[in-house]
Amino acid sequence: MRAAPEFAVKIALVQTNPLIGDIAGNSRRVREGLRRAAAAGADLVVFPEQTLIGYPAKDLLLRREVIDANLAALEALAAECRGPAAIVGFAERNPGPVGRPLFNAAALLHDGRIVARWRKRLLPTYDVFDEVRYFEPGGPHPVVPLGGRRLGVTICEDMWSREEMLGQPLYAGDPLAELAAAGADLLLNISASPYFLGKHAVRVDLLASHARRNRTPVLFVNQVGGNDELLFDGTSTVVDATGRVVGQAAAFAEDLLLVDLDDLAATRVEPQPTGAASLHDALVMGVRDYVTKCGFREVLVGLSGGIDSAVVACLAAAALGPEAVHGVAMPSRFSSDHSLADARALAENLGIRFSVIPIEPVHAAFETLLAPQFAGRAPDVTEENIQARCRGVILMALSNKFGRLLLTTGNKSEVAVGYCTLYGDMAGGLAVISDVPKTMVYDLARHINARAGRALIPPGVLTKPPSAELRPNQTDQDSLPPYEVLDAILERYEVRLESAAEIVAAGFDPRTVADVLRKVLTSEYKRQQAAPGLKVTSRAFGFGRRMPIAARLGLPAG
Repeated sequence: MRAAPEFAVKIALVQTNPLIGDIAGNSRRVREGLRRAAAAGADLVVFPEQTLIGYPAKDLLLRREVIDANLAALEALAAECRGPAAIVGFAERNPGPVGRPLFNAAALLHDGRIVARWRKRLLPTYDVFDEVRYFEPGGPHPVVPLGGRRLGVTICEDMWSREEMLGQPLYAGDPLAELAAAGADLLLNISASPYFLGKHAVRVDLLASHARRNRTPVLFVNQVGGNDELLFDGTSTVVDATGRVVGQAAAFAEDLLLVDLDDLAATRVEPQPTGAASLHDALVMGVRDYVTKCGFREVLVGLSGGIDSAVVACLAAAALGPEAVHGVAMPSRFSSDHSLADARALAENLGIRFSVIPIEPVHAAFETLLAPQFAGRAPDVTEENIQARCRGVILMALSNKFGRLLLTTGNKSEVAVGYCTLYGDMAGGLAVISDVPKTMVYDLARHINARAGRALIPPGVLTKPPSAELRPNQTDQDSLPPYEVLDAILERYEVRLESAAEIVAAGFDPRTVADVLRKVLTSEYKRQQAAPGLKVTSRAFGFGRRMPIAARLGLPAG
């Protein structure tokens, strides 16, 4: 390692929103961050983990041309770095004959060259993470001088080593403690740390724990934006040596946080949304980024007059503007007048385009076509699903013809127990609220109305019994327990990973528990054909939950 320069004491934490694989565009974001930081008087500018490629790049990391481009971009940025120094995340090739092909690395750029490198040591392989697939663990991190201080740099998971945070230690070492023992008196972590509801508070506790234990300030810079299913909230944070939060960047937006090491308490502290407000902002960002990063300009939403589609339409309008949202009502012979009226009122309140396409002619045609095949059999869920699939065909036709991304409207409770129709209401390109339990959907709806200062979502939508309206006088509770009960059971089974016996012991009806868990297990094939969904809880149905389809798990008799 070349001798590192000494800097003054102002550090800019720049949380960027990368487009995965867009190395040229991500490099422009770095250059813009450097320009803004220099204008603000920064001496060191710090960017998130995997700044140049974006996180998570998944199997793009296996492509030689992607790694070549990211290395060339790093060299170009180093050559241009003649003002403030910069720390930039990138993918580095492993030159050794053994191990994975890459390191998850960061480089210190200064005075036209790469001055130092750090390689991530702790590689997560749980939940949505699979870094061992691509990266080799790095060795001990170097400590570099920084304006009379000694800087220790770590990368994301390197700081998630505390037993009290994870319940049990996942790793043998603690890179931050080792850096402090090596003389570092300032600790910095560059991250791409995904969001879930309540994650920021967990991170603050973790940062404070490291600061107090090592008696040194800790600076954390995080990626922001949506990349497929994962959402990154930013909220780059500074804690002093006592563990007190003294600096905090904006949530769910690109931001630059300037930190004066001689006056940490003067750092800007942005207020952070919590609860339904945080969930709303995360989903709005997720919709906006998924739609625009995939190259769409407009979206399509099937409006049933129910709460789920209402919330999705509101989120889409907030993310993209009402002019980019088209709502479509598709009443059947079983649809109530108030459902169509509520759908129309919602569209008018939001200012989105609205169409009504009755499905009765198509539905009747299918019934006539299939009548000889179904002779002698009573109507059942098959006929209900035909209606959902009629709607799916109509919506996908509109999506194809006009280039609008279809947003699905199923919530997590429905997805969990298979209360949804393949190739029907599951058709679409993004499942916006598939990680939002039904009870939380109501919280979100109330927040949307409160935020607007008026009833964007008509009051009747929040008070009427939920119904798919696929047969006369149908309600969801004909097939499911009350959503408060269902969501509580699902929380215990899917998030806490409790067994059926443990859930029953907590006071839930054994028959209800058995029925719910059976539905969860037998619906796995549906979930694995679903559109990608935005992850907002600690355990979502998606690529972080890896369950077999063909499996058997003994359950209590229901």
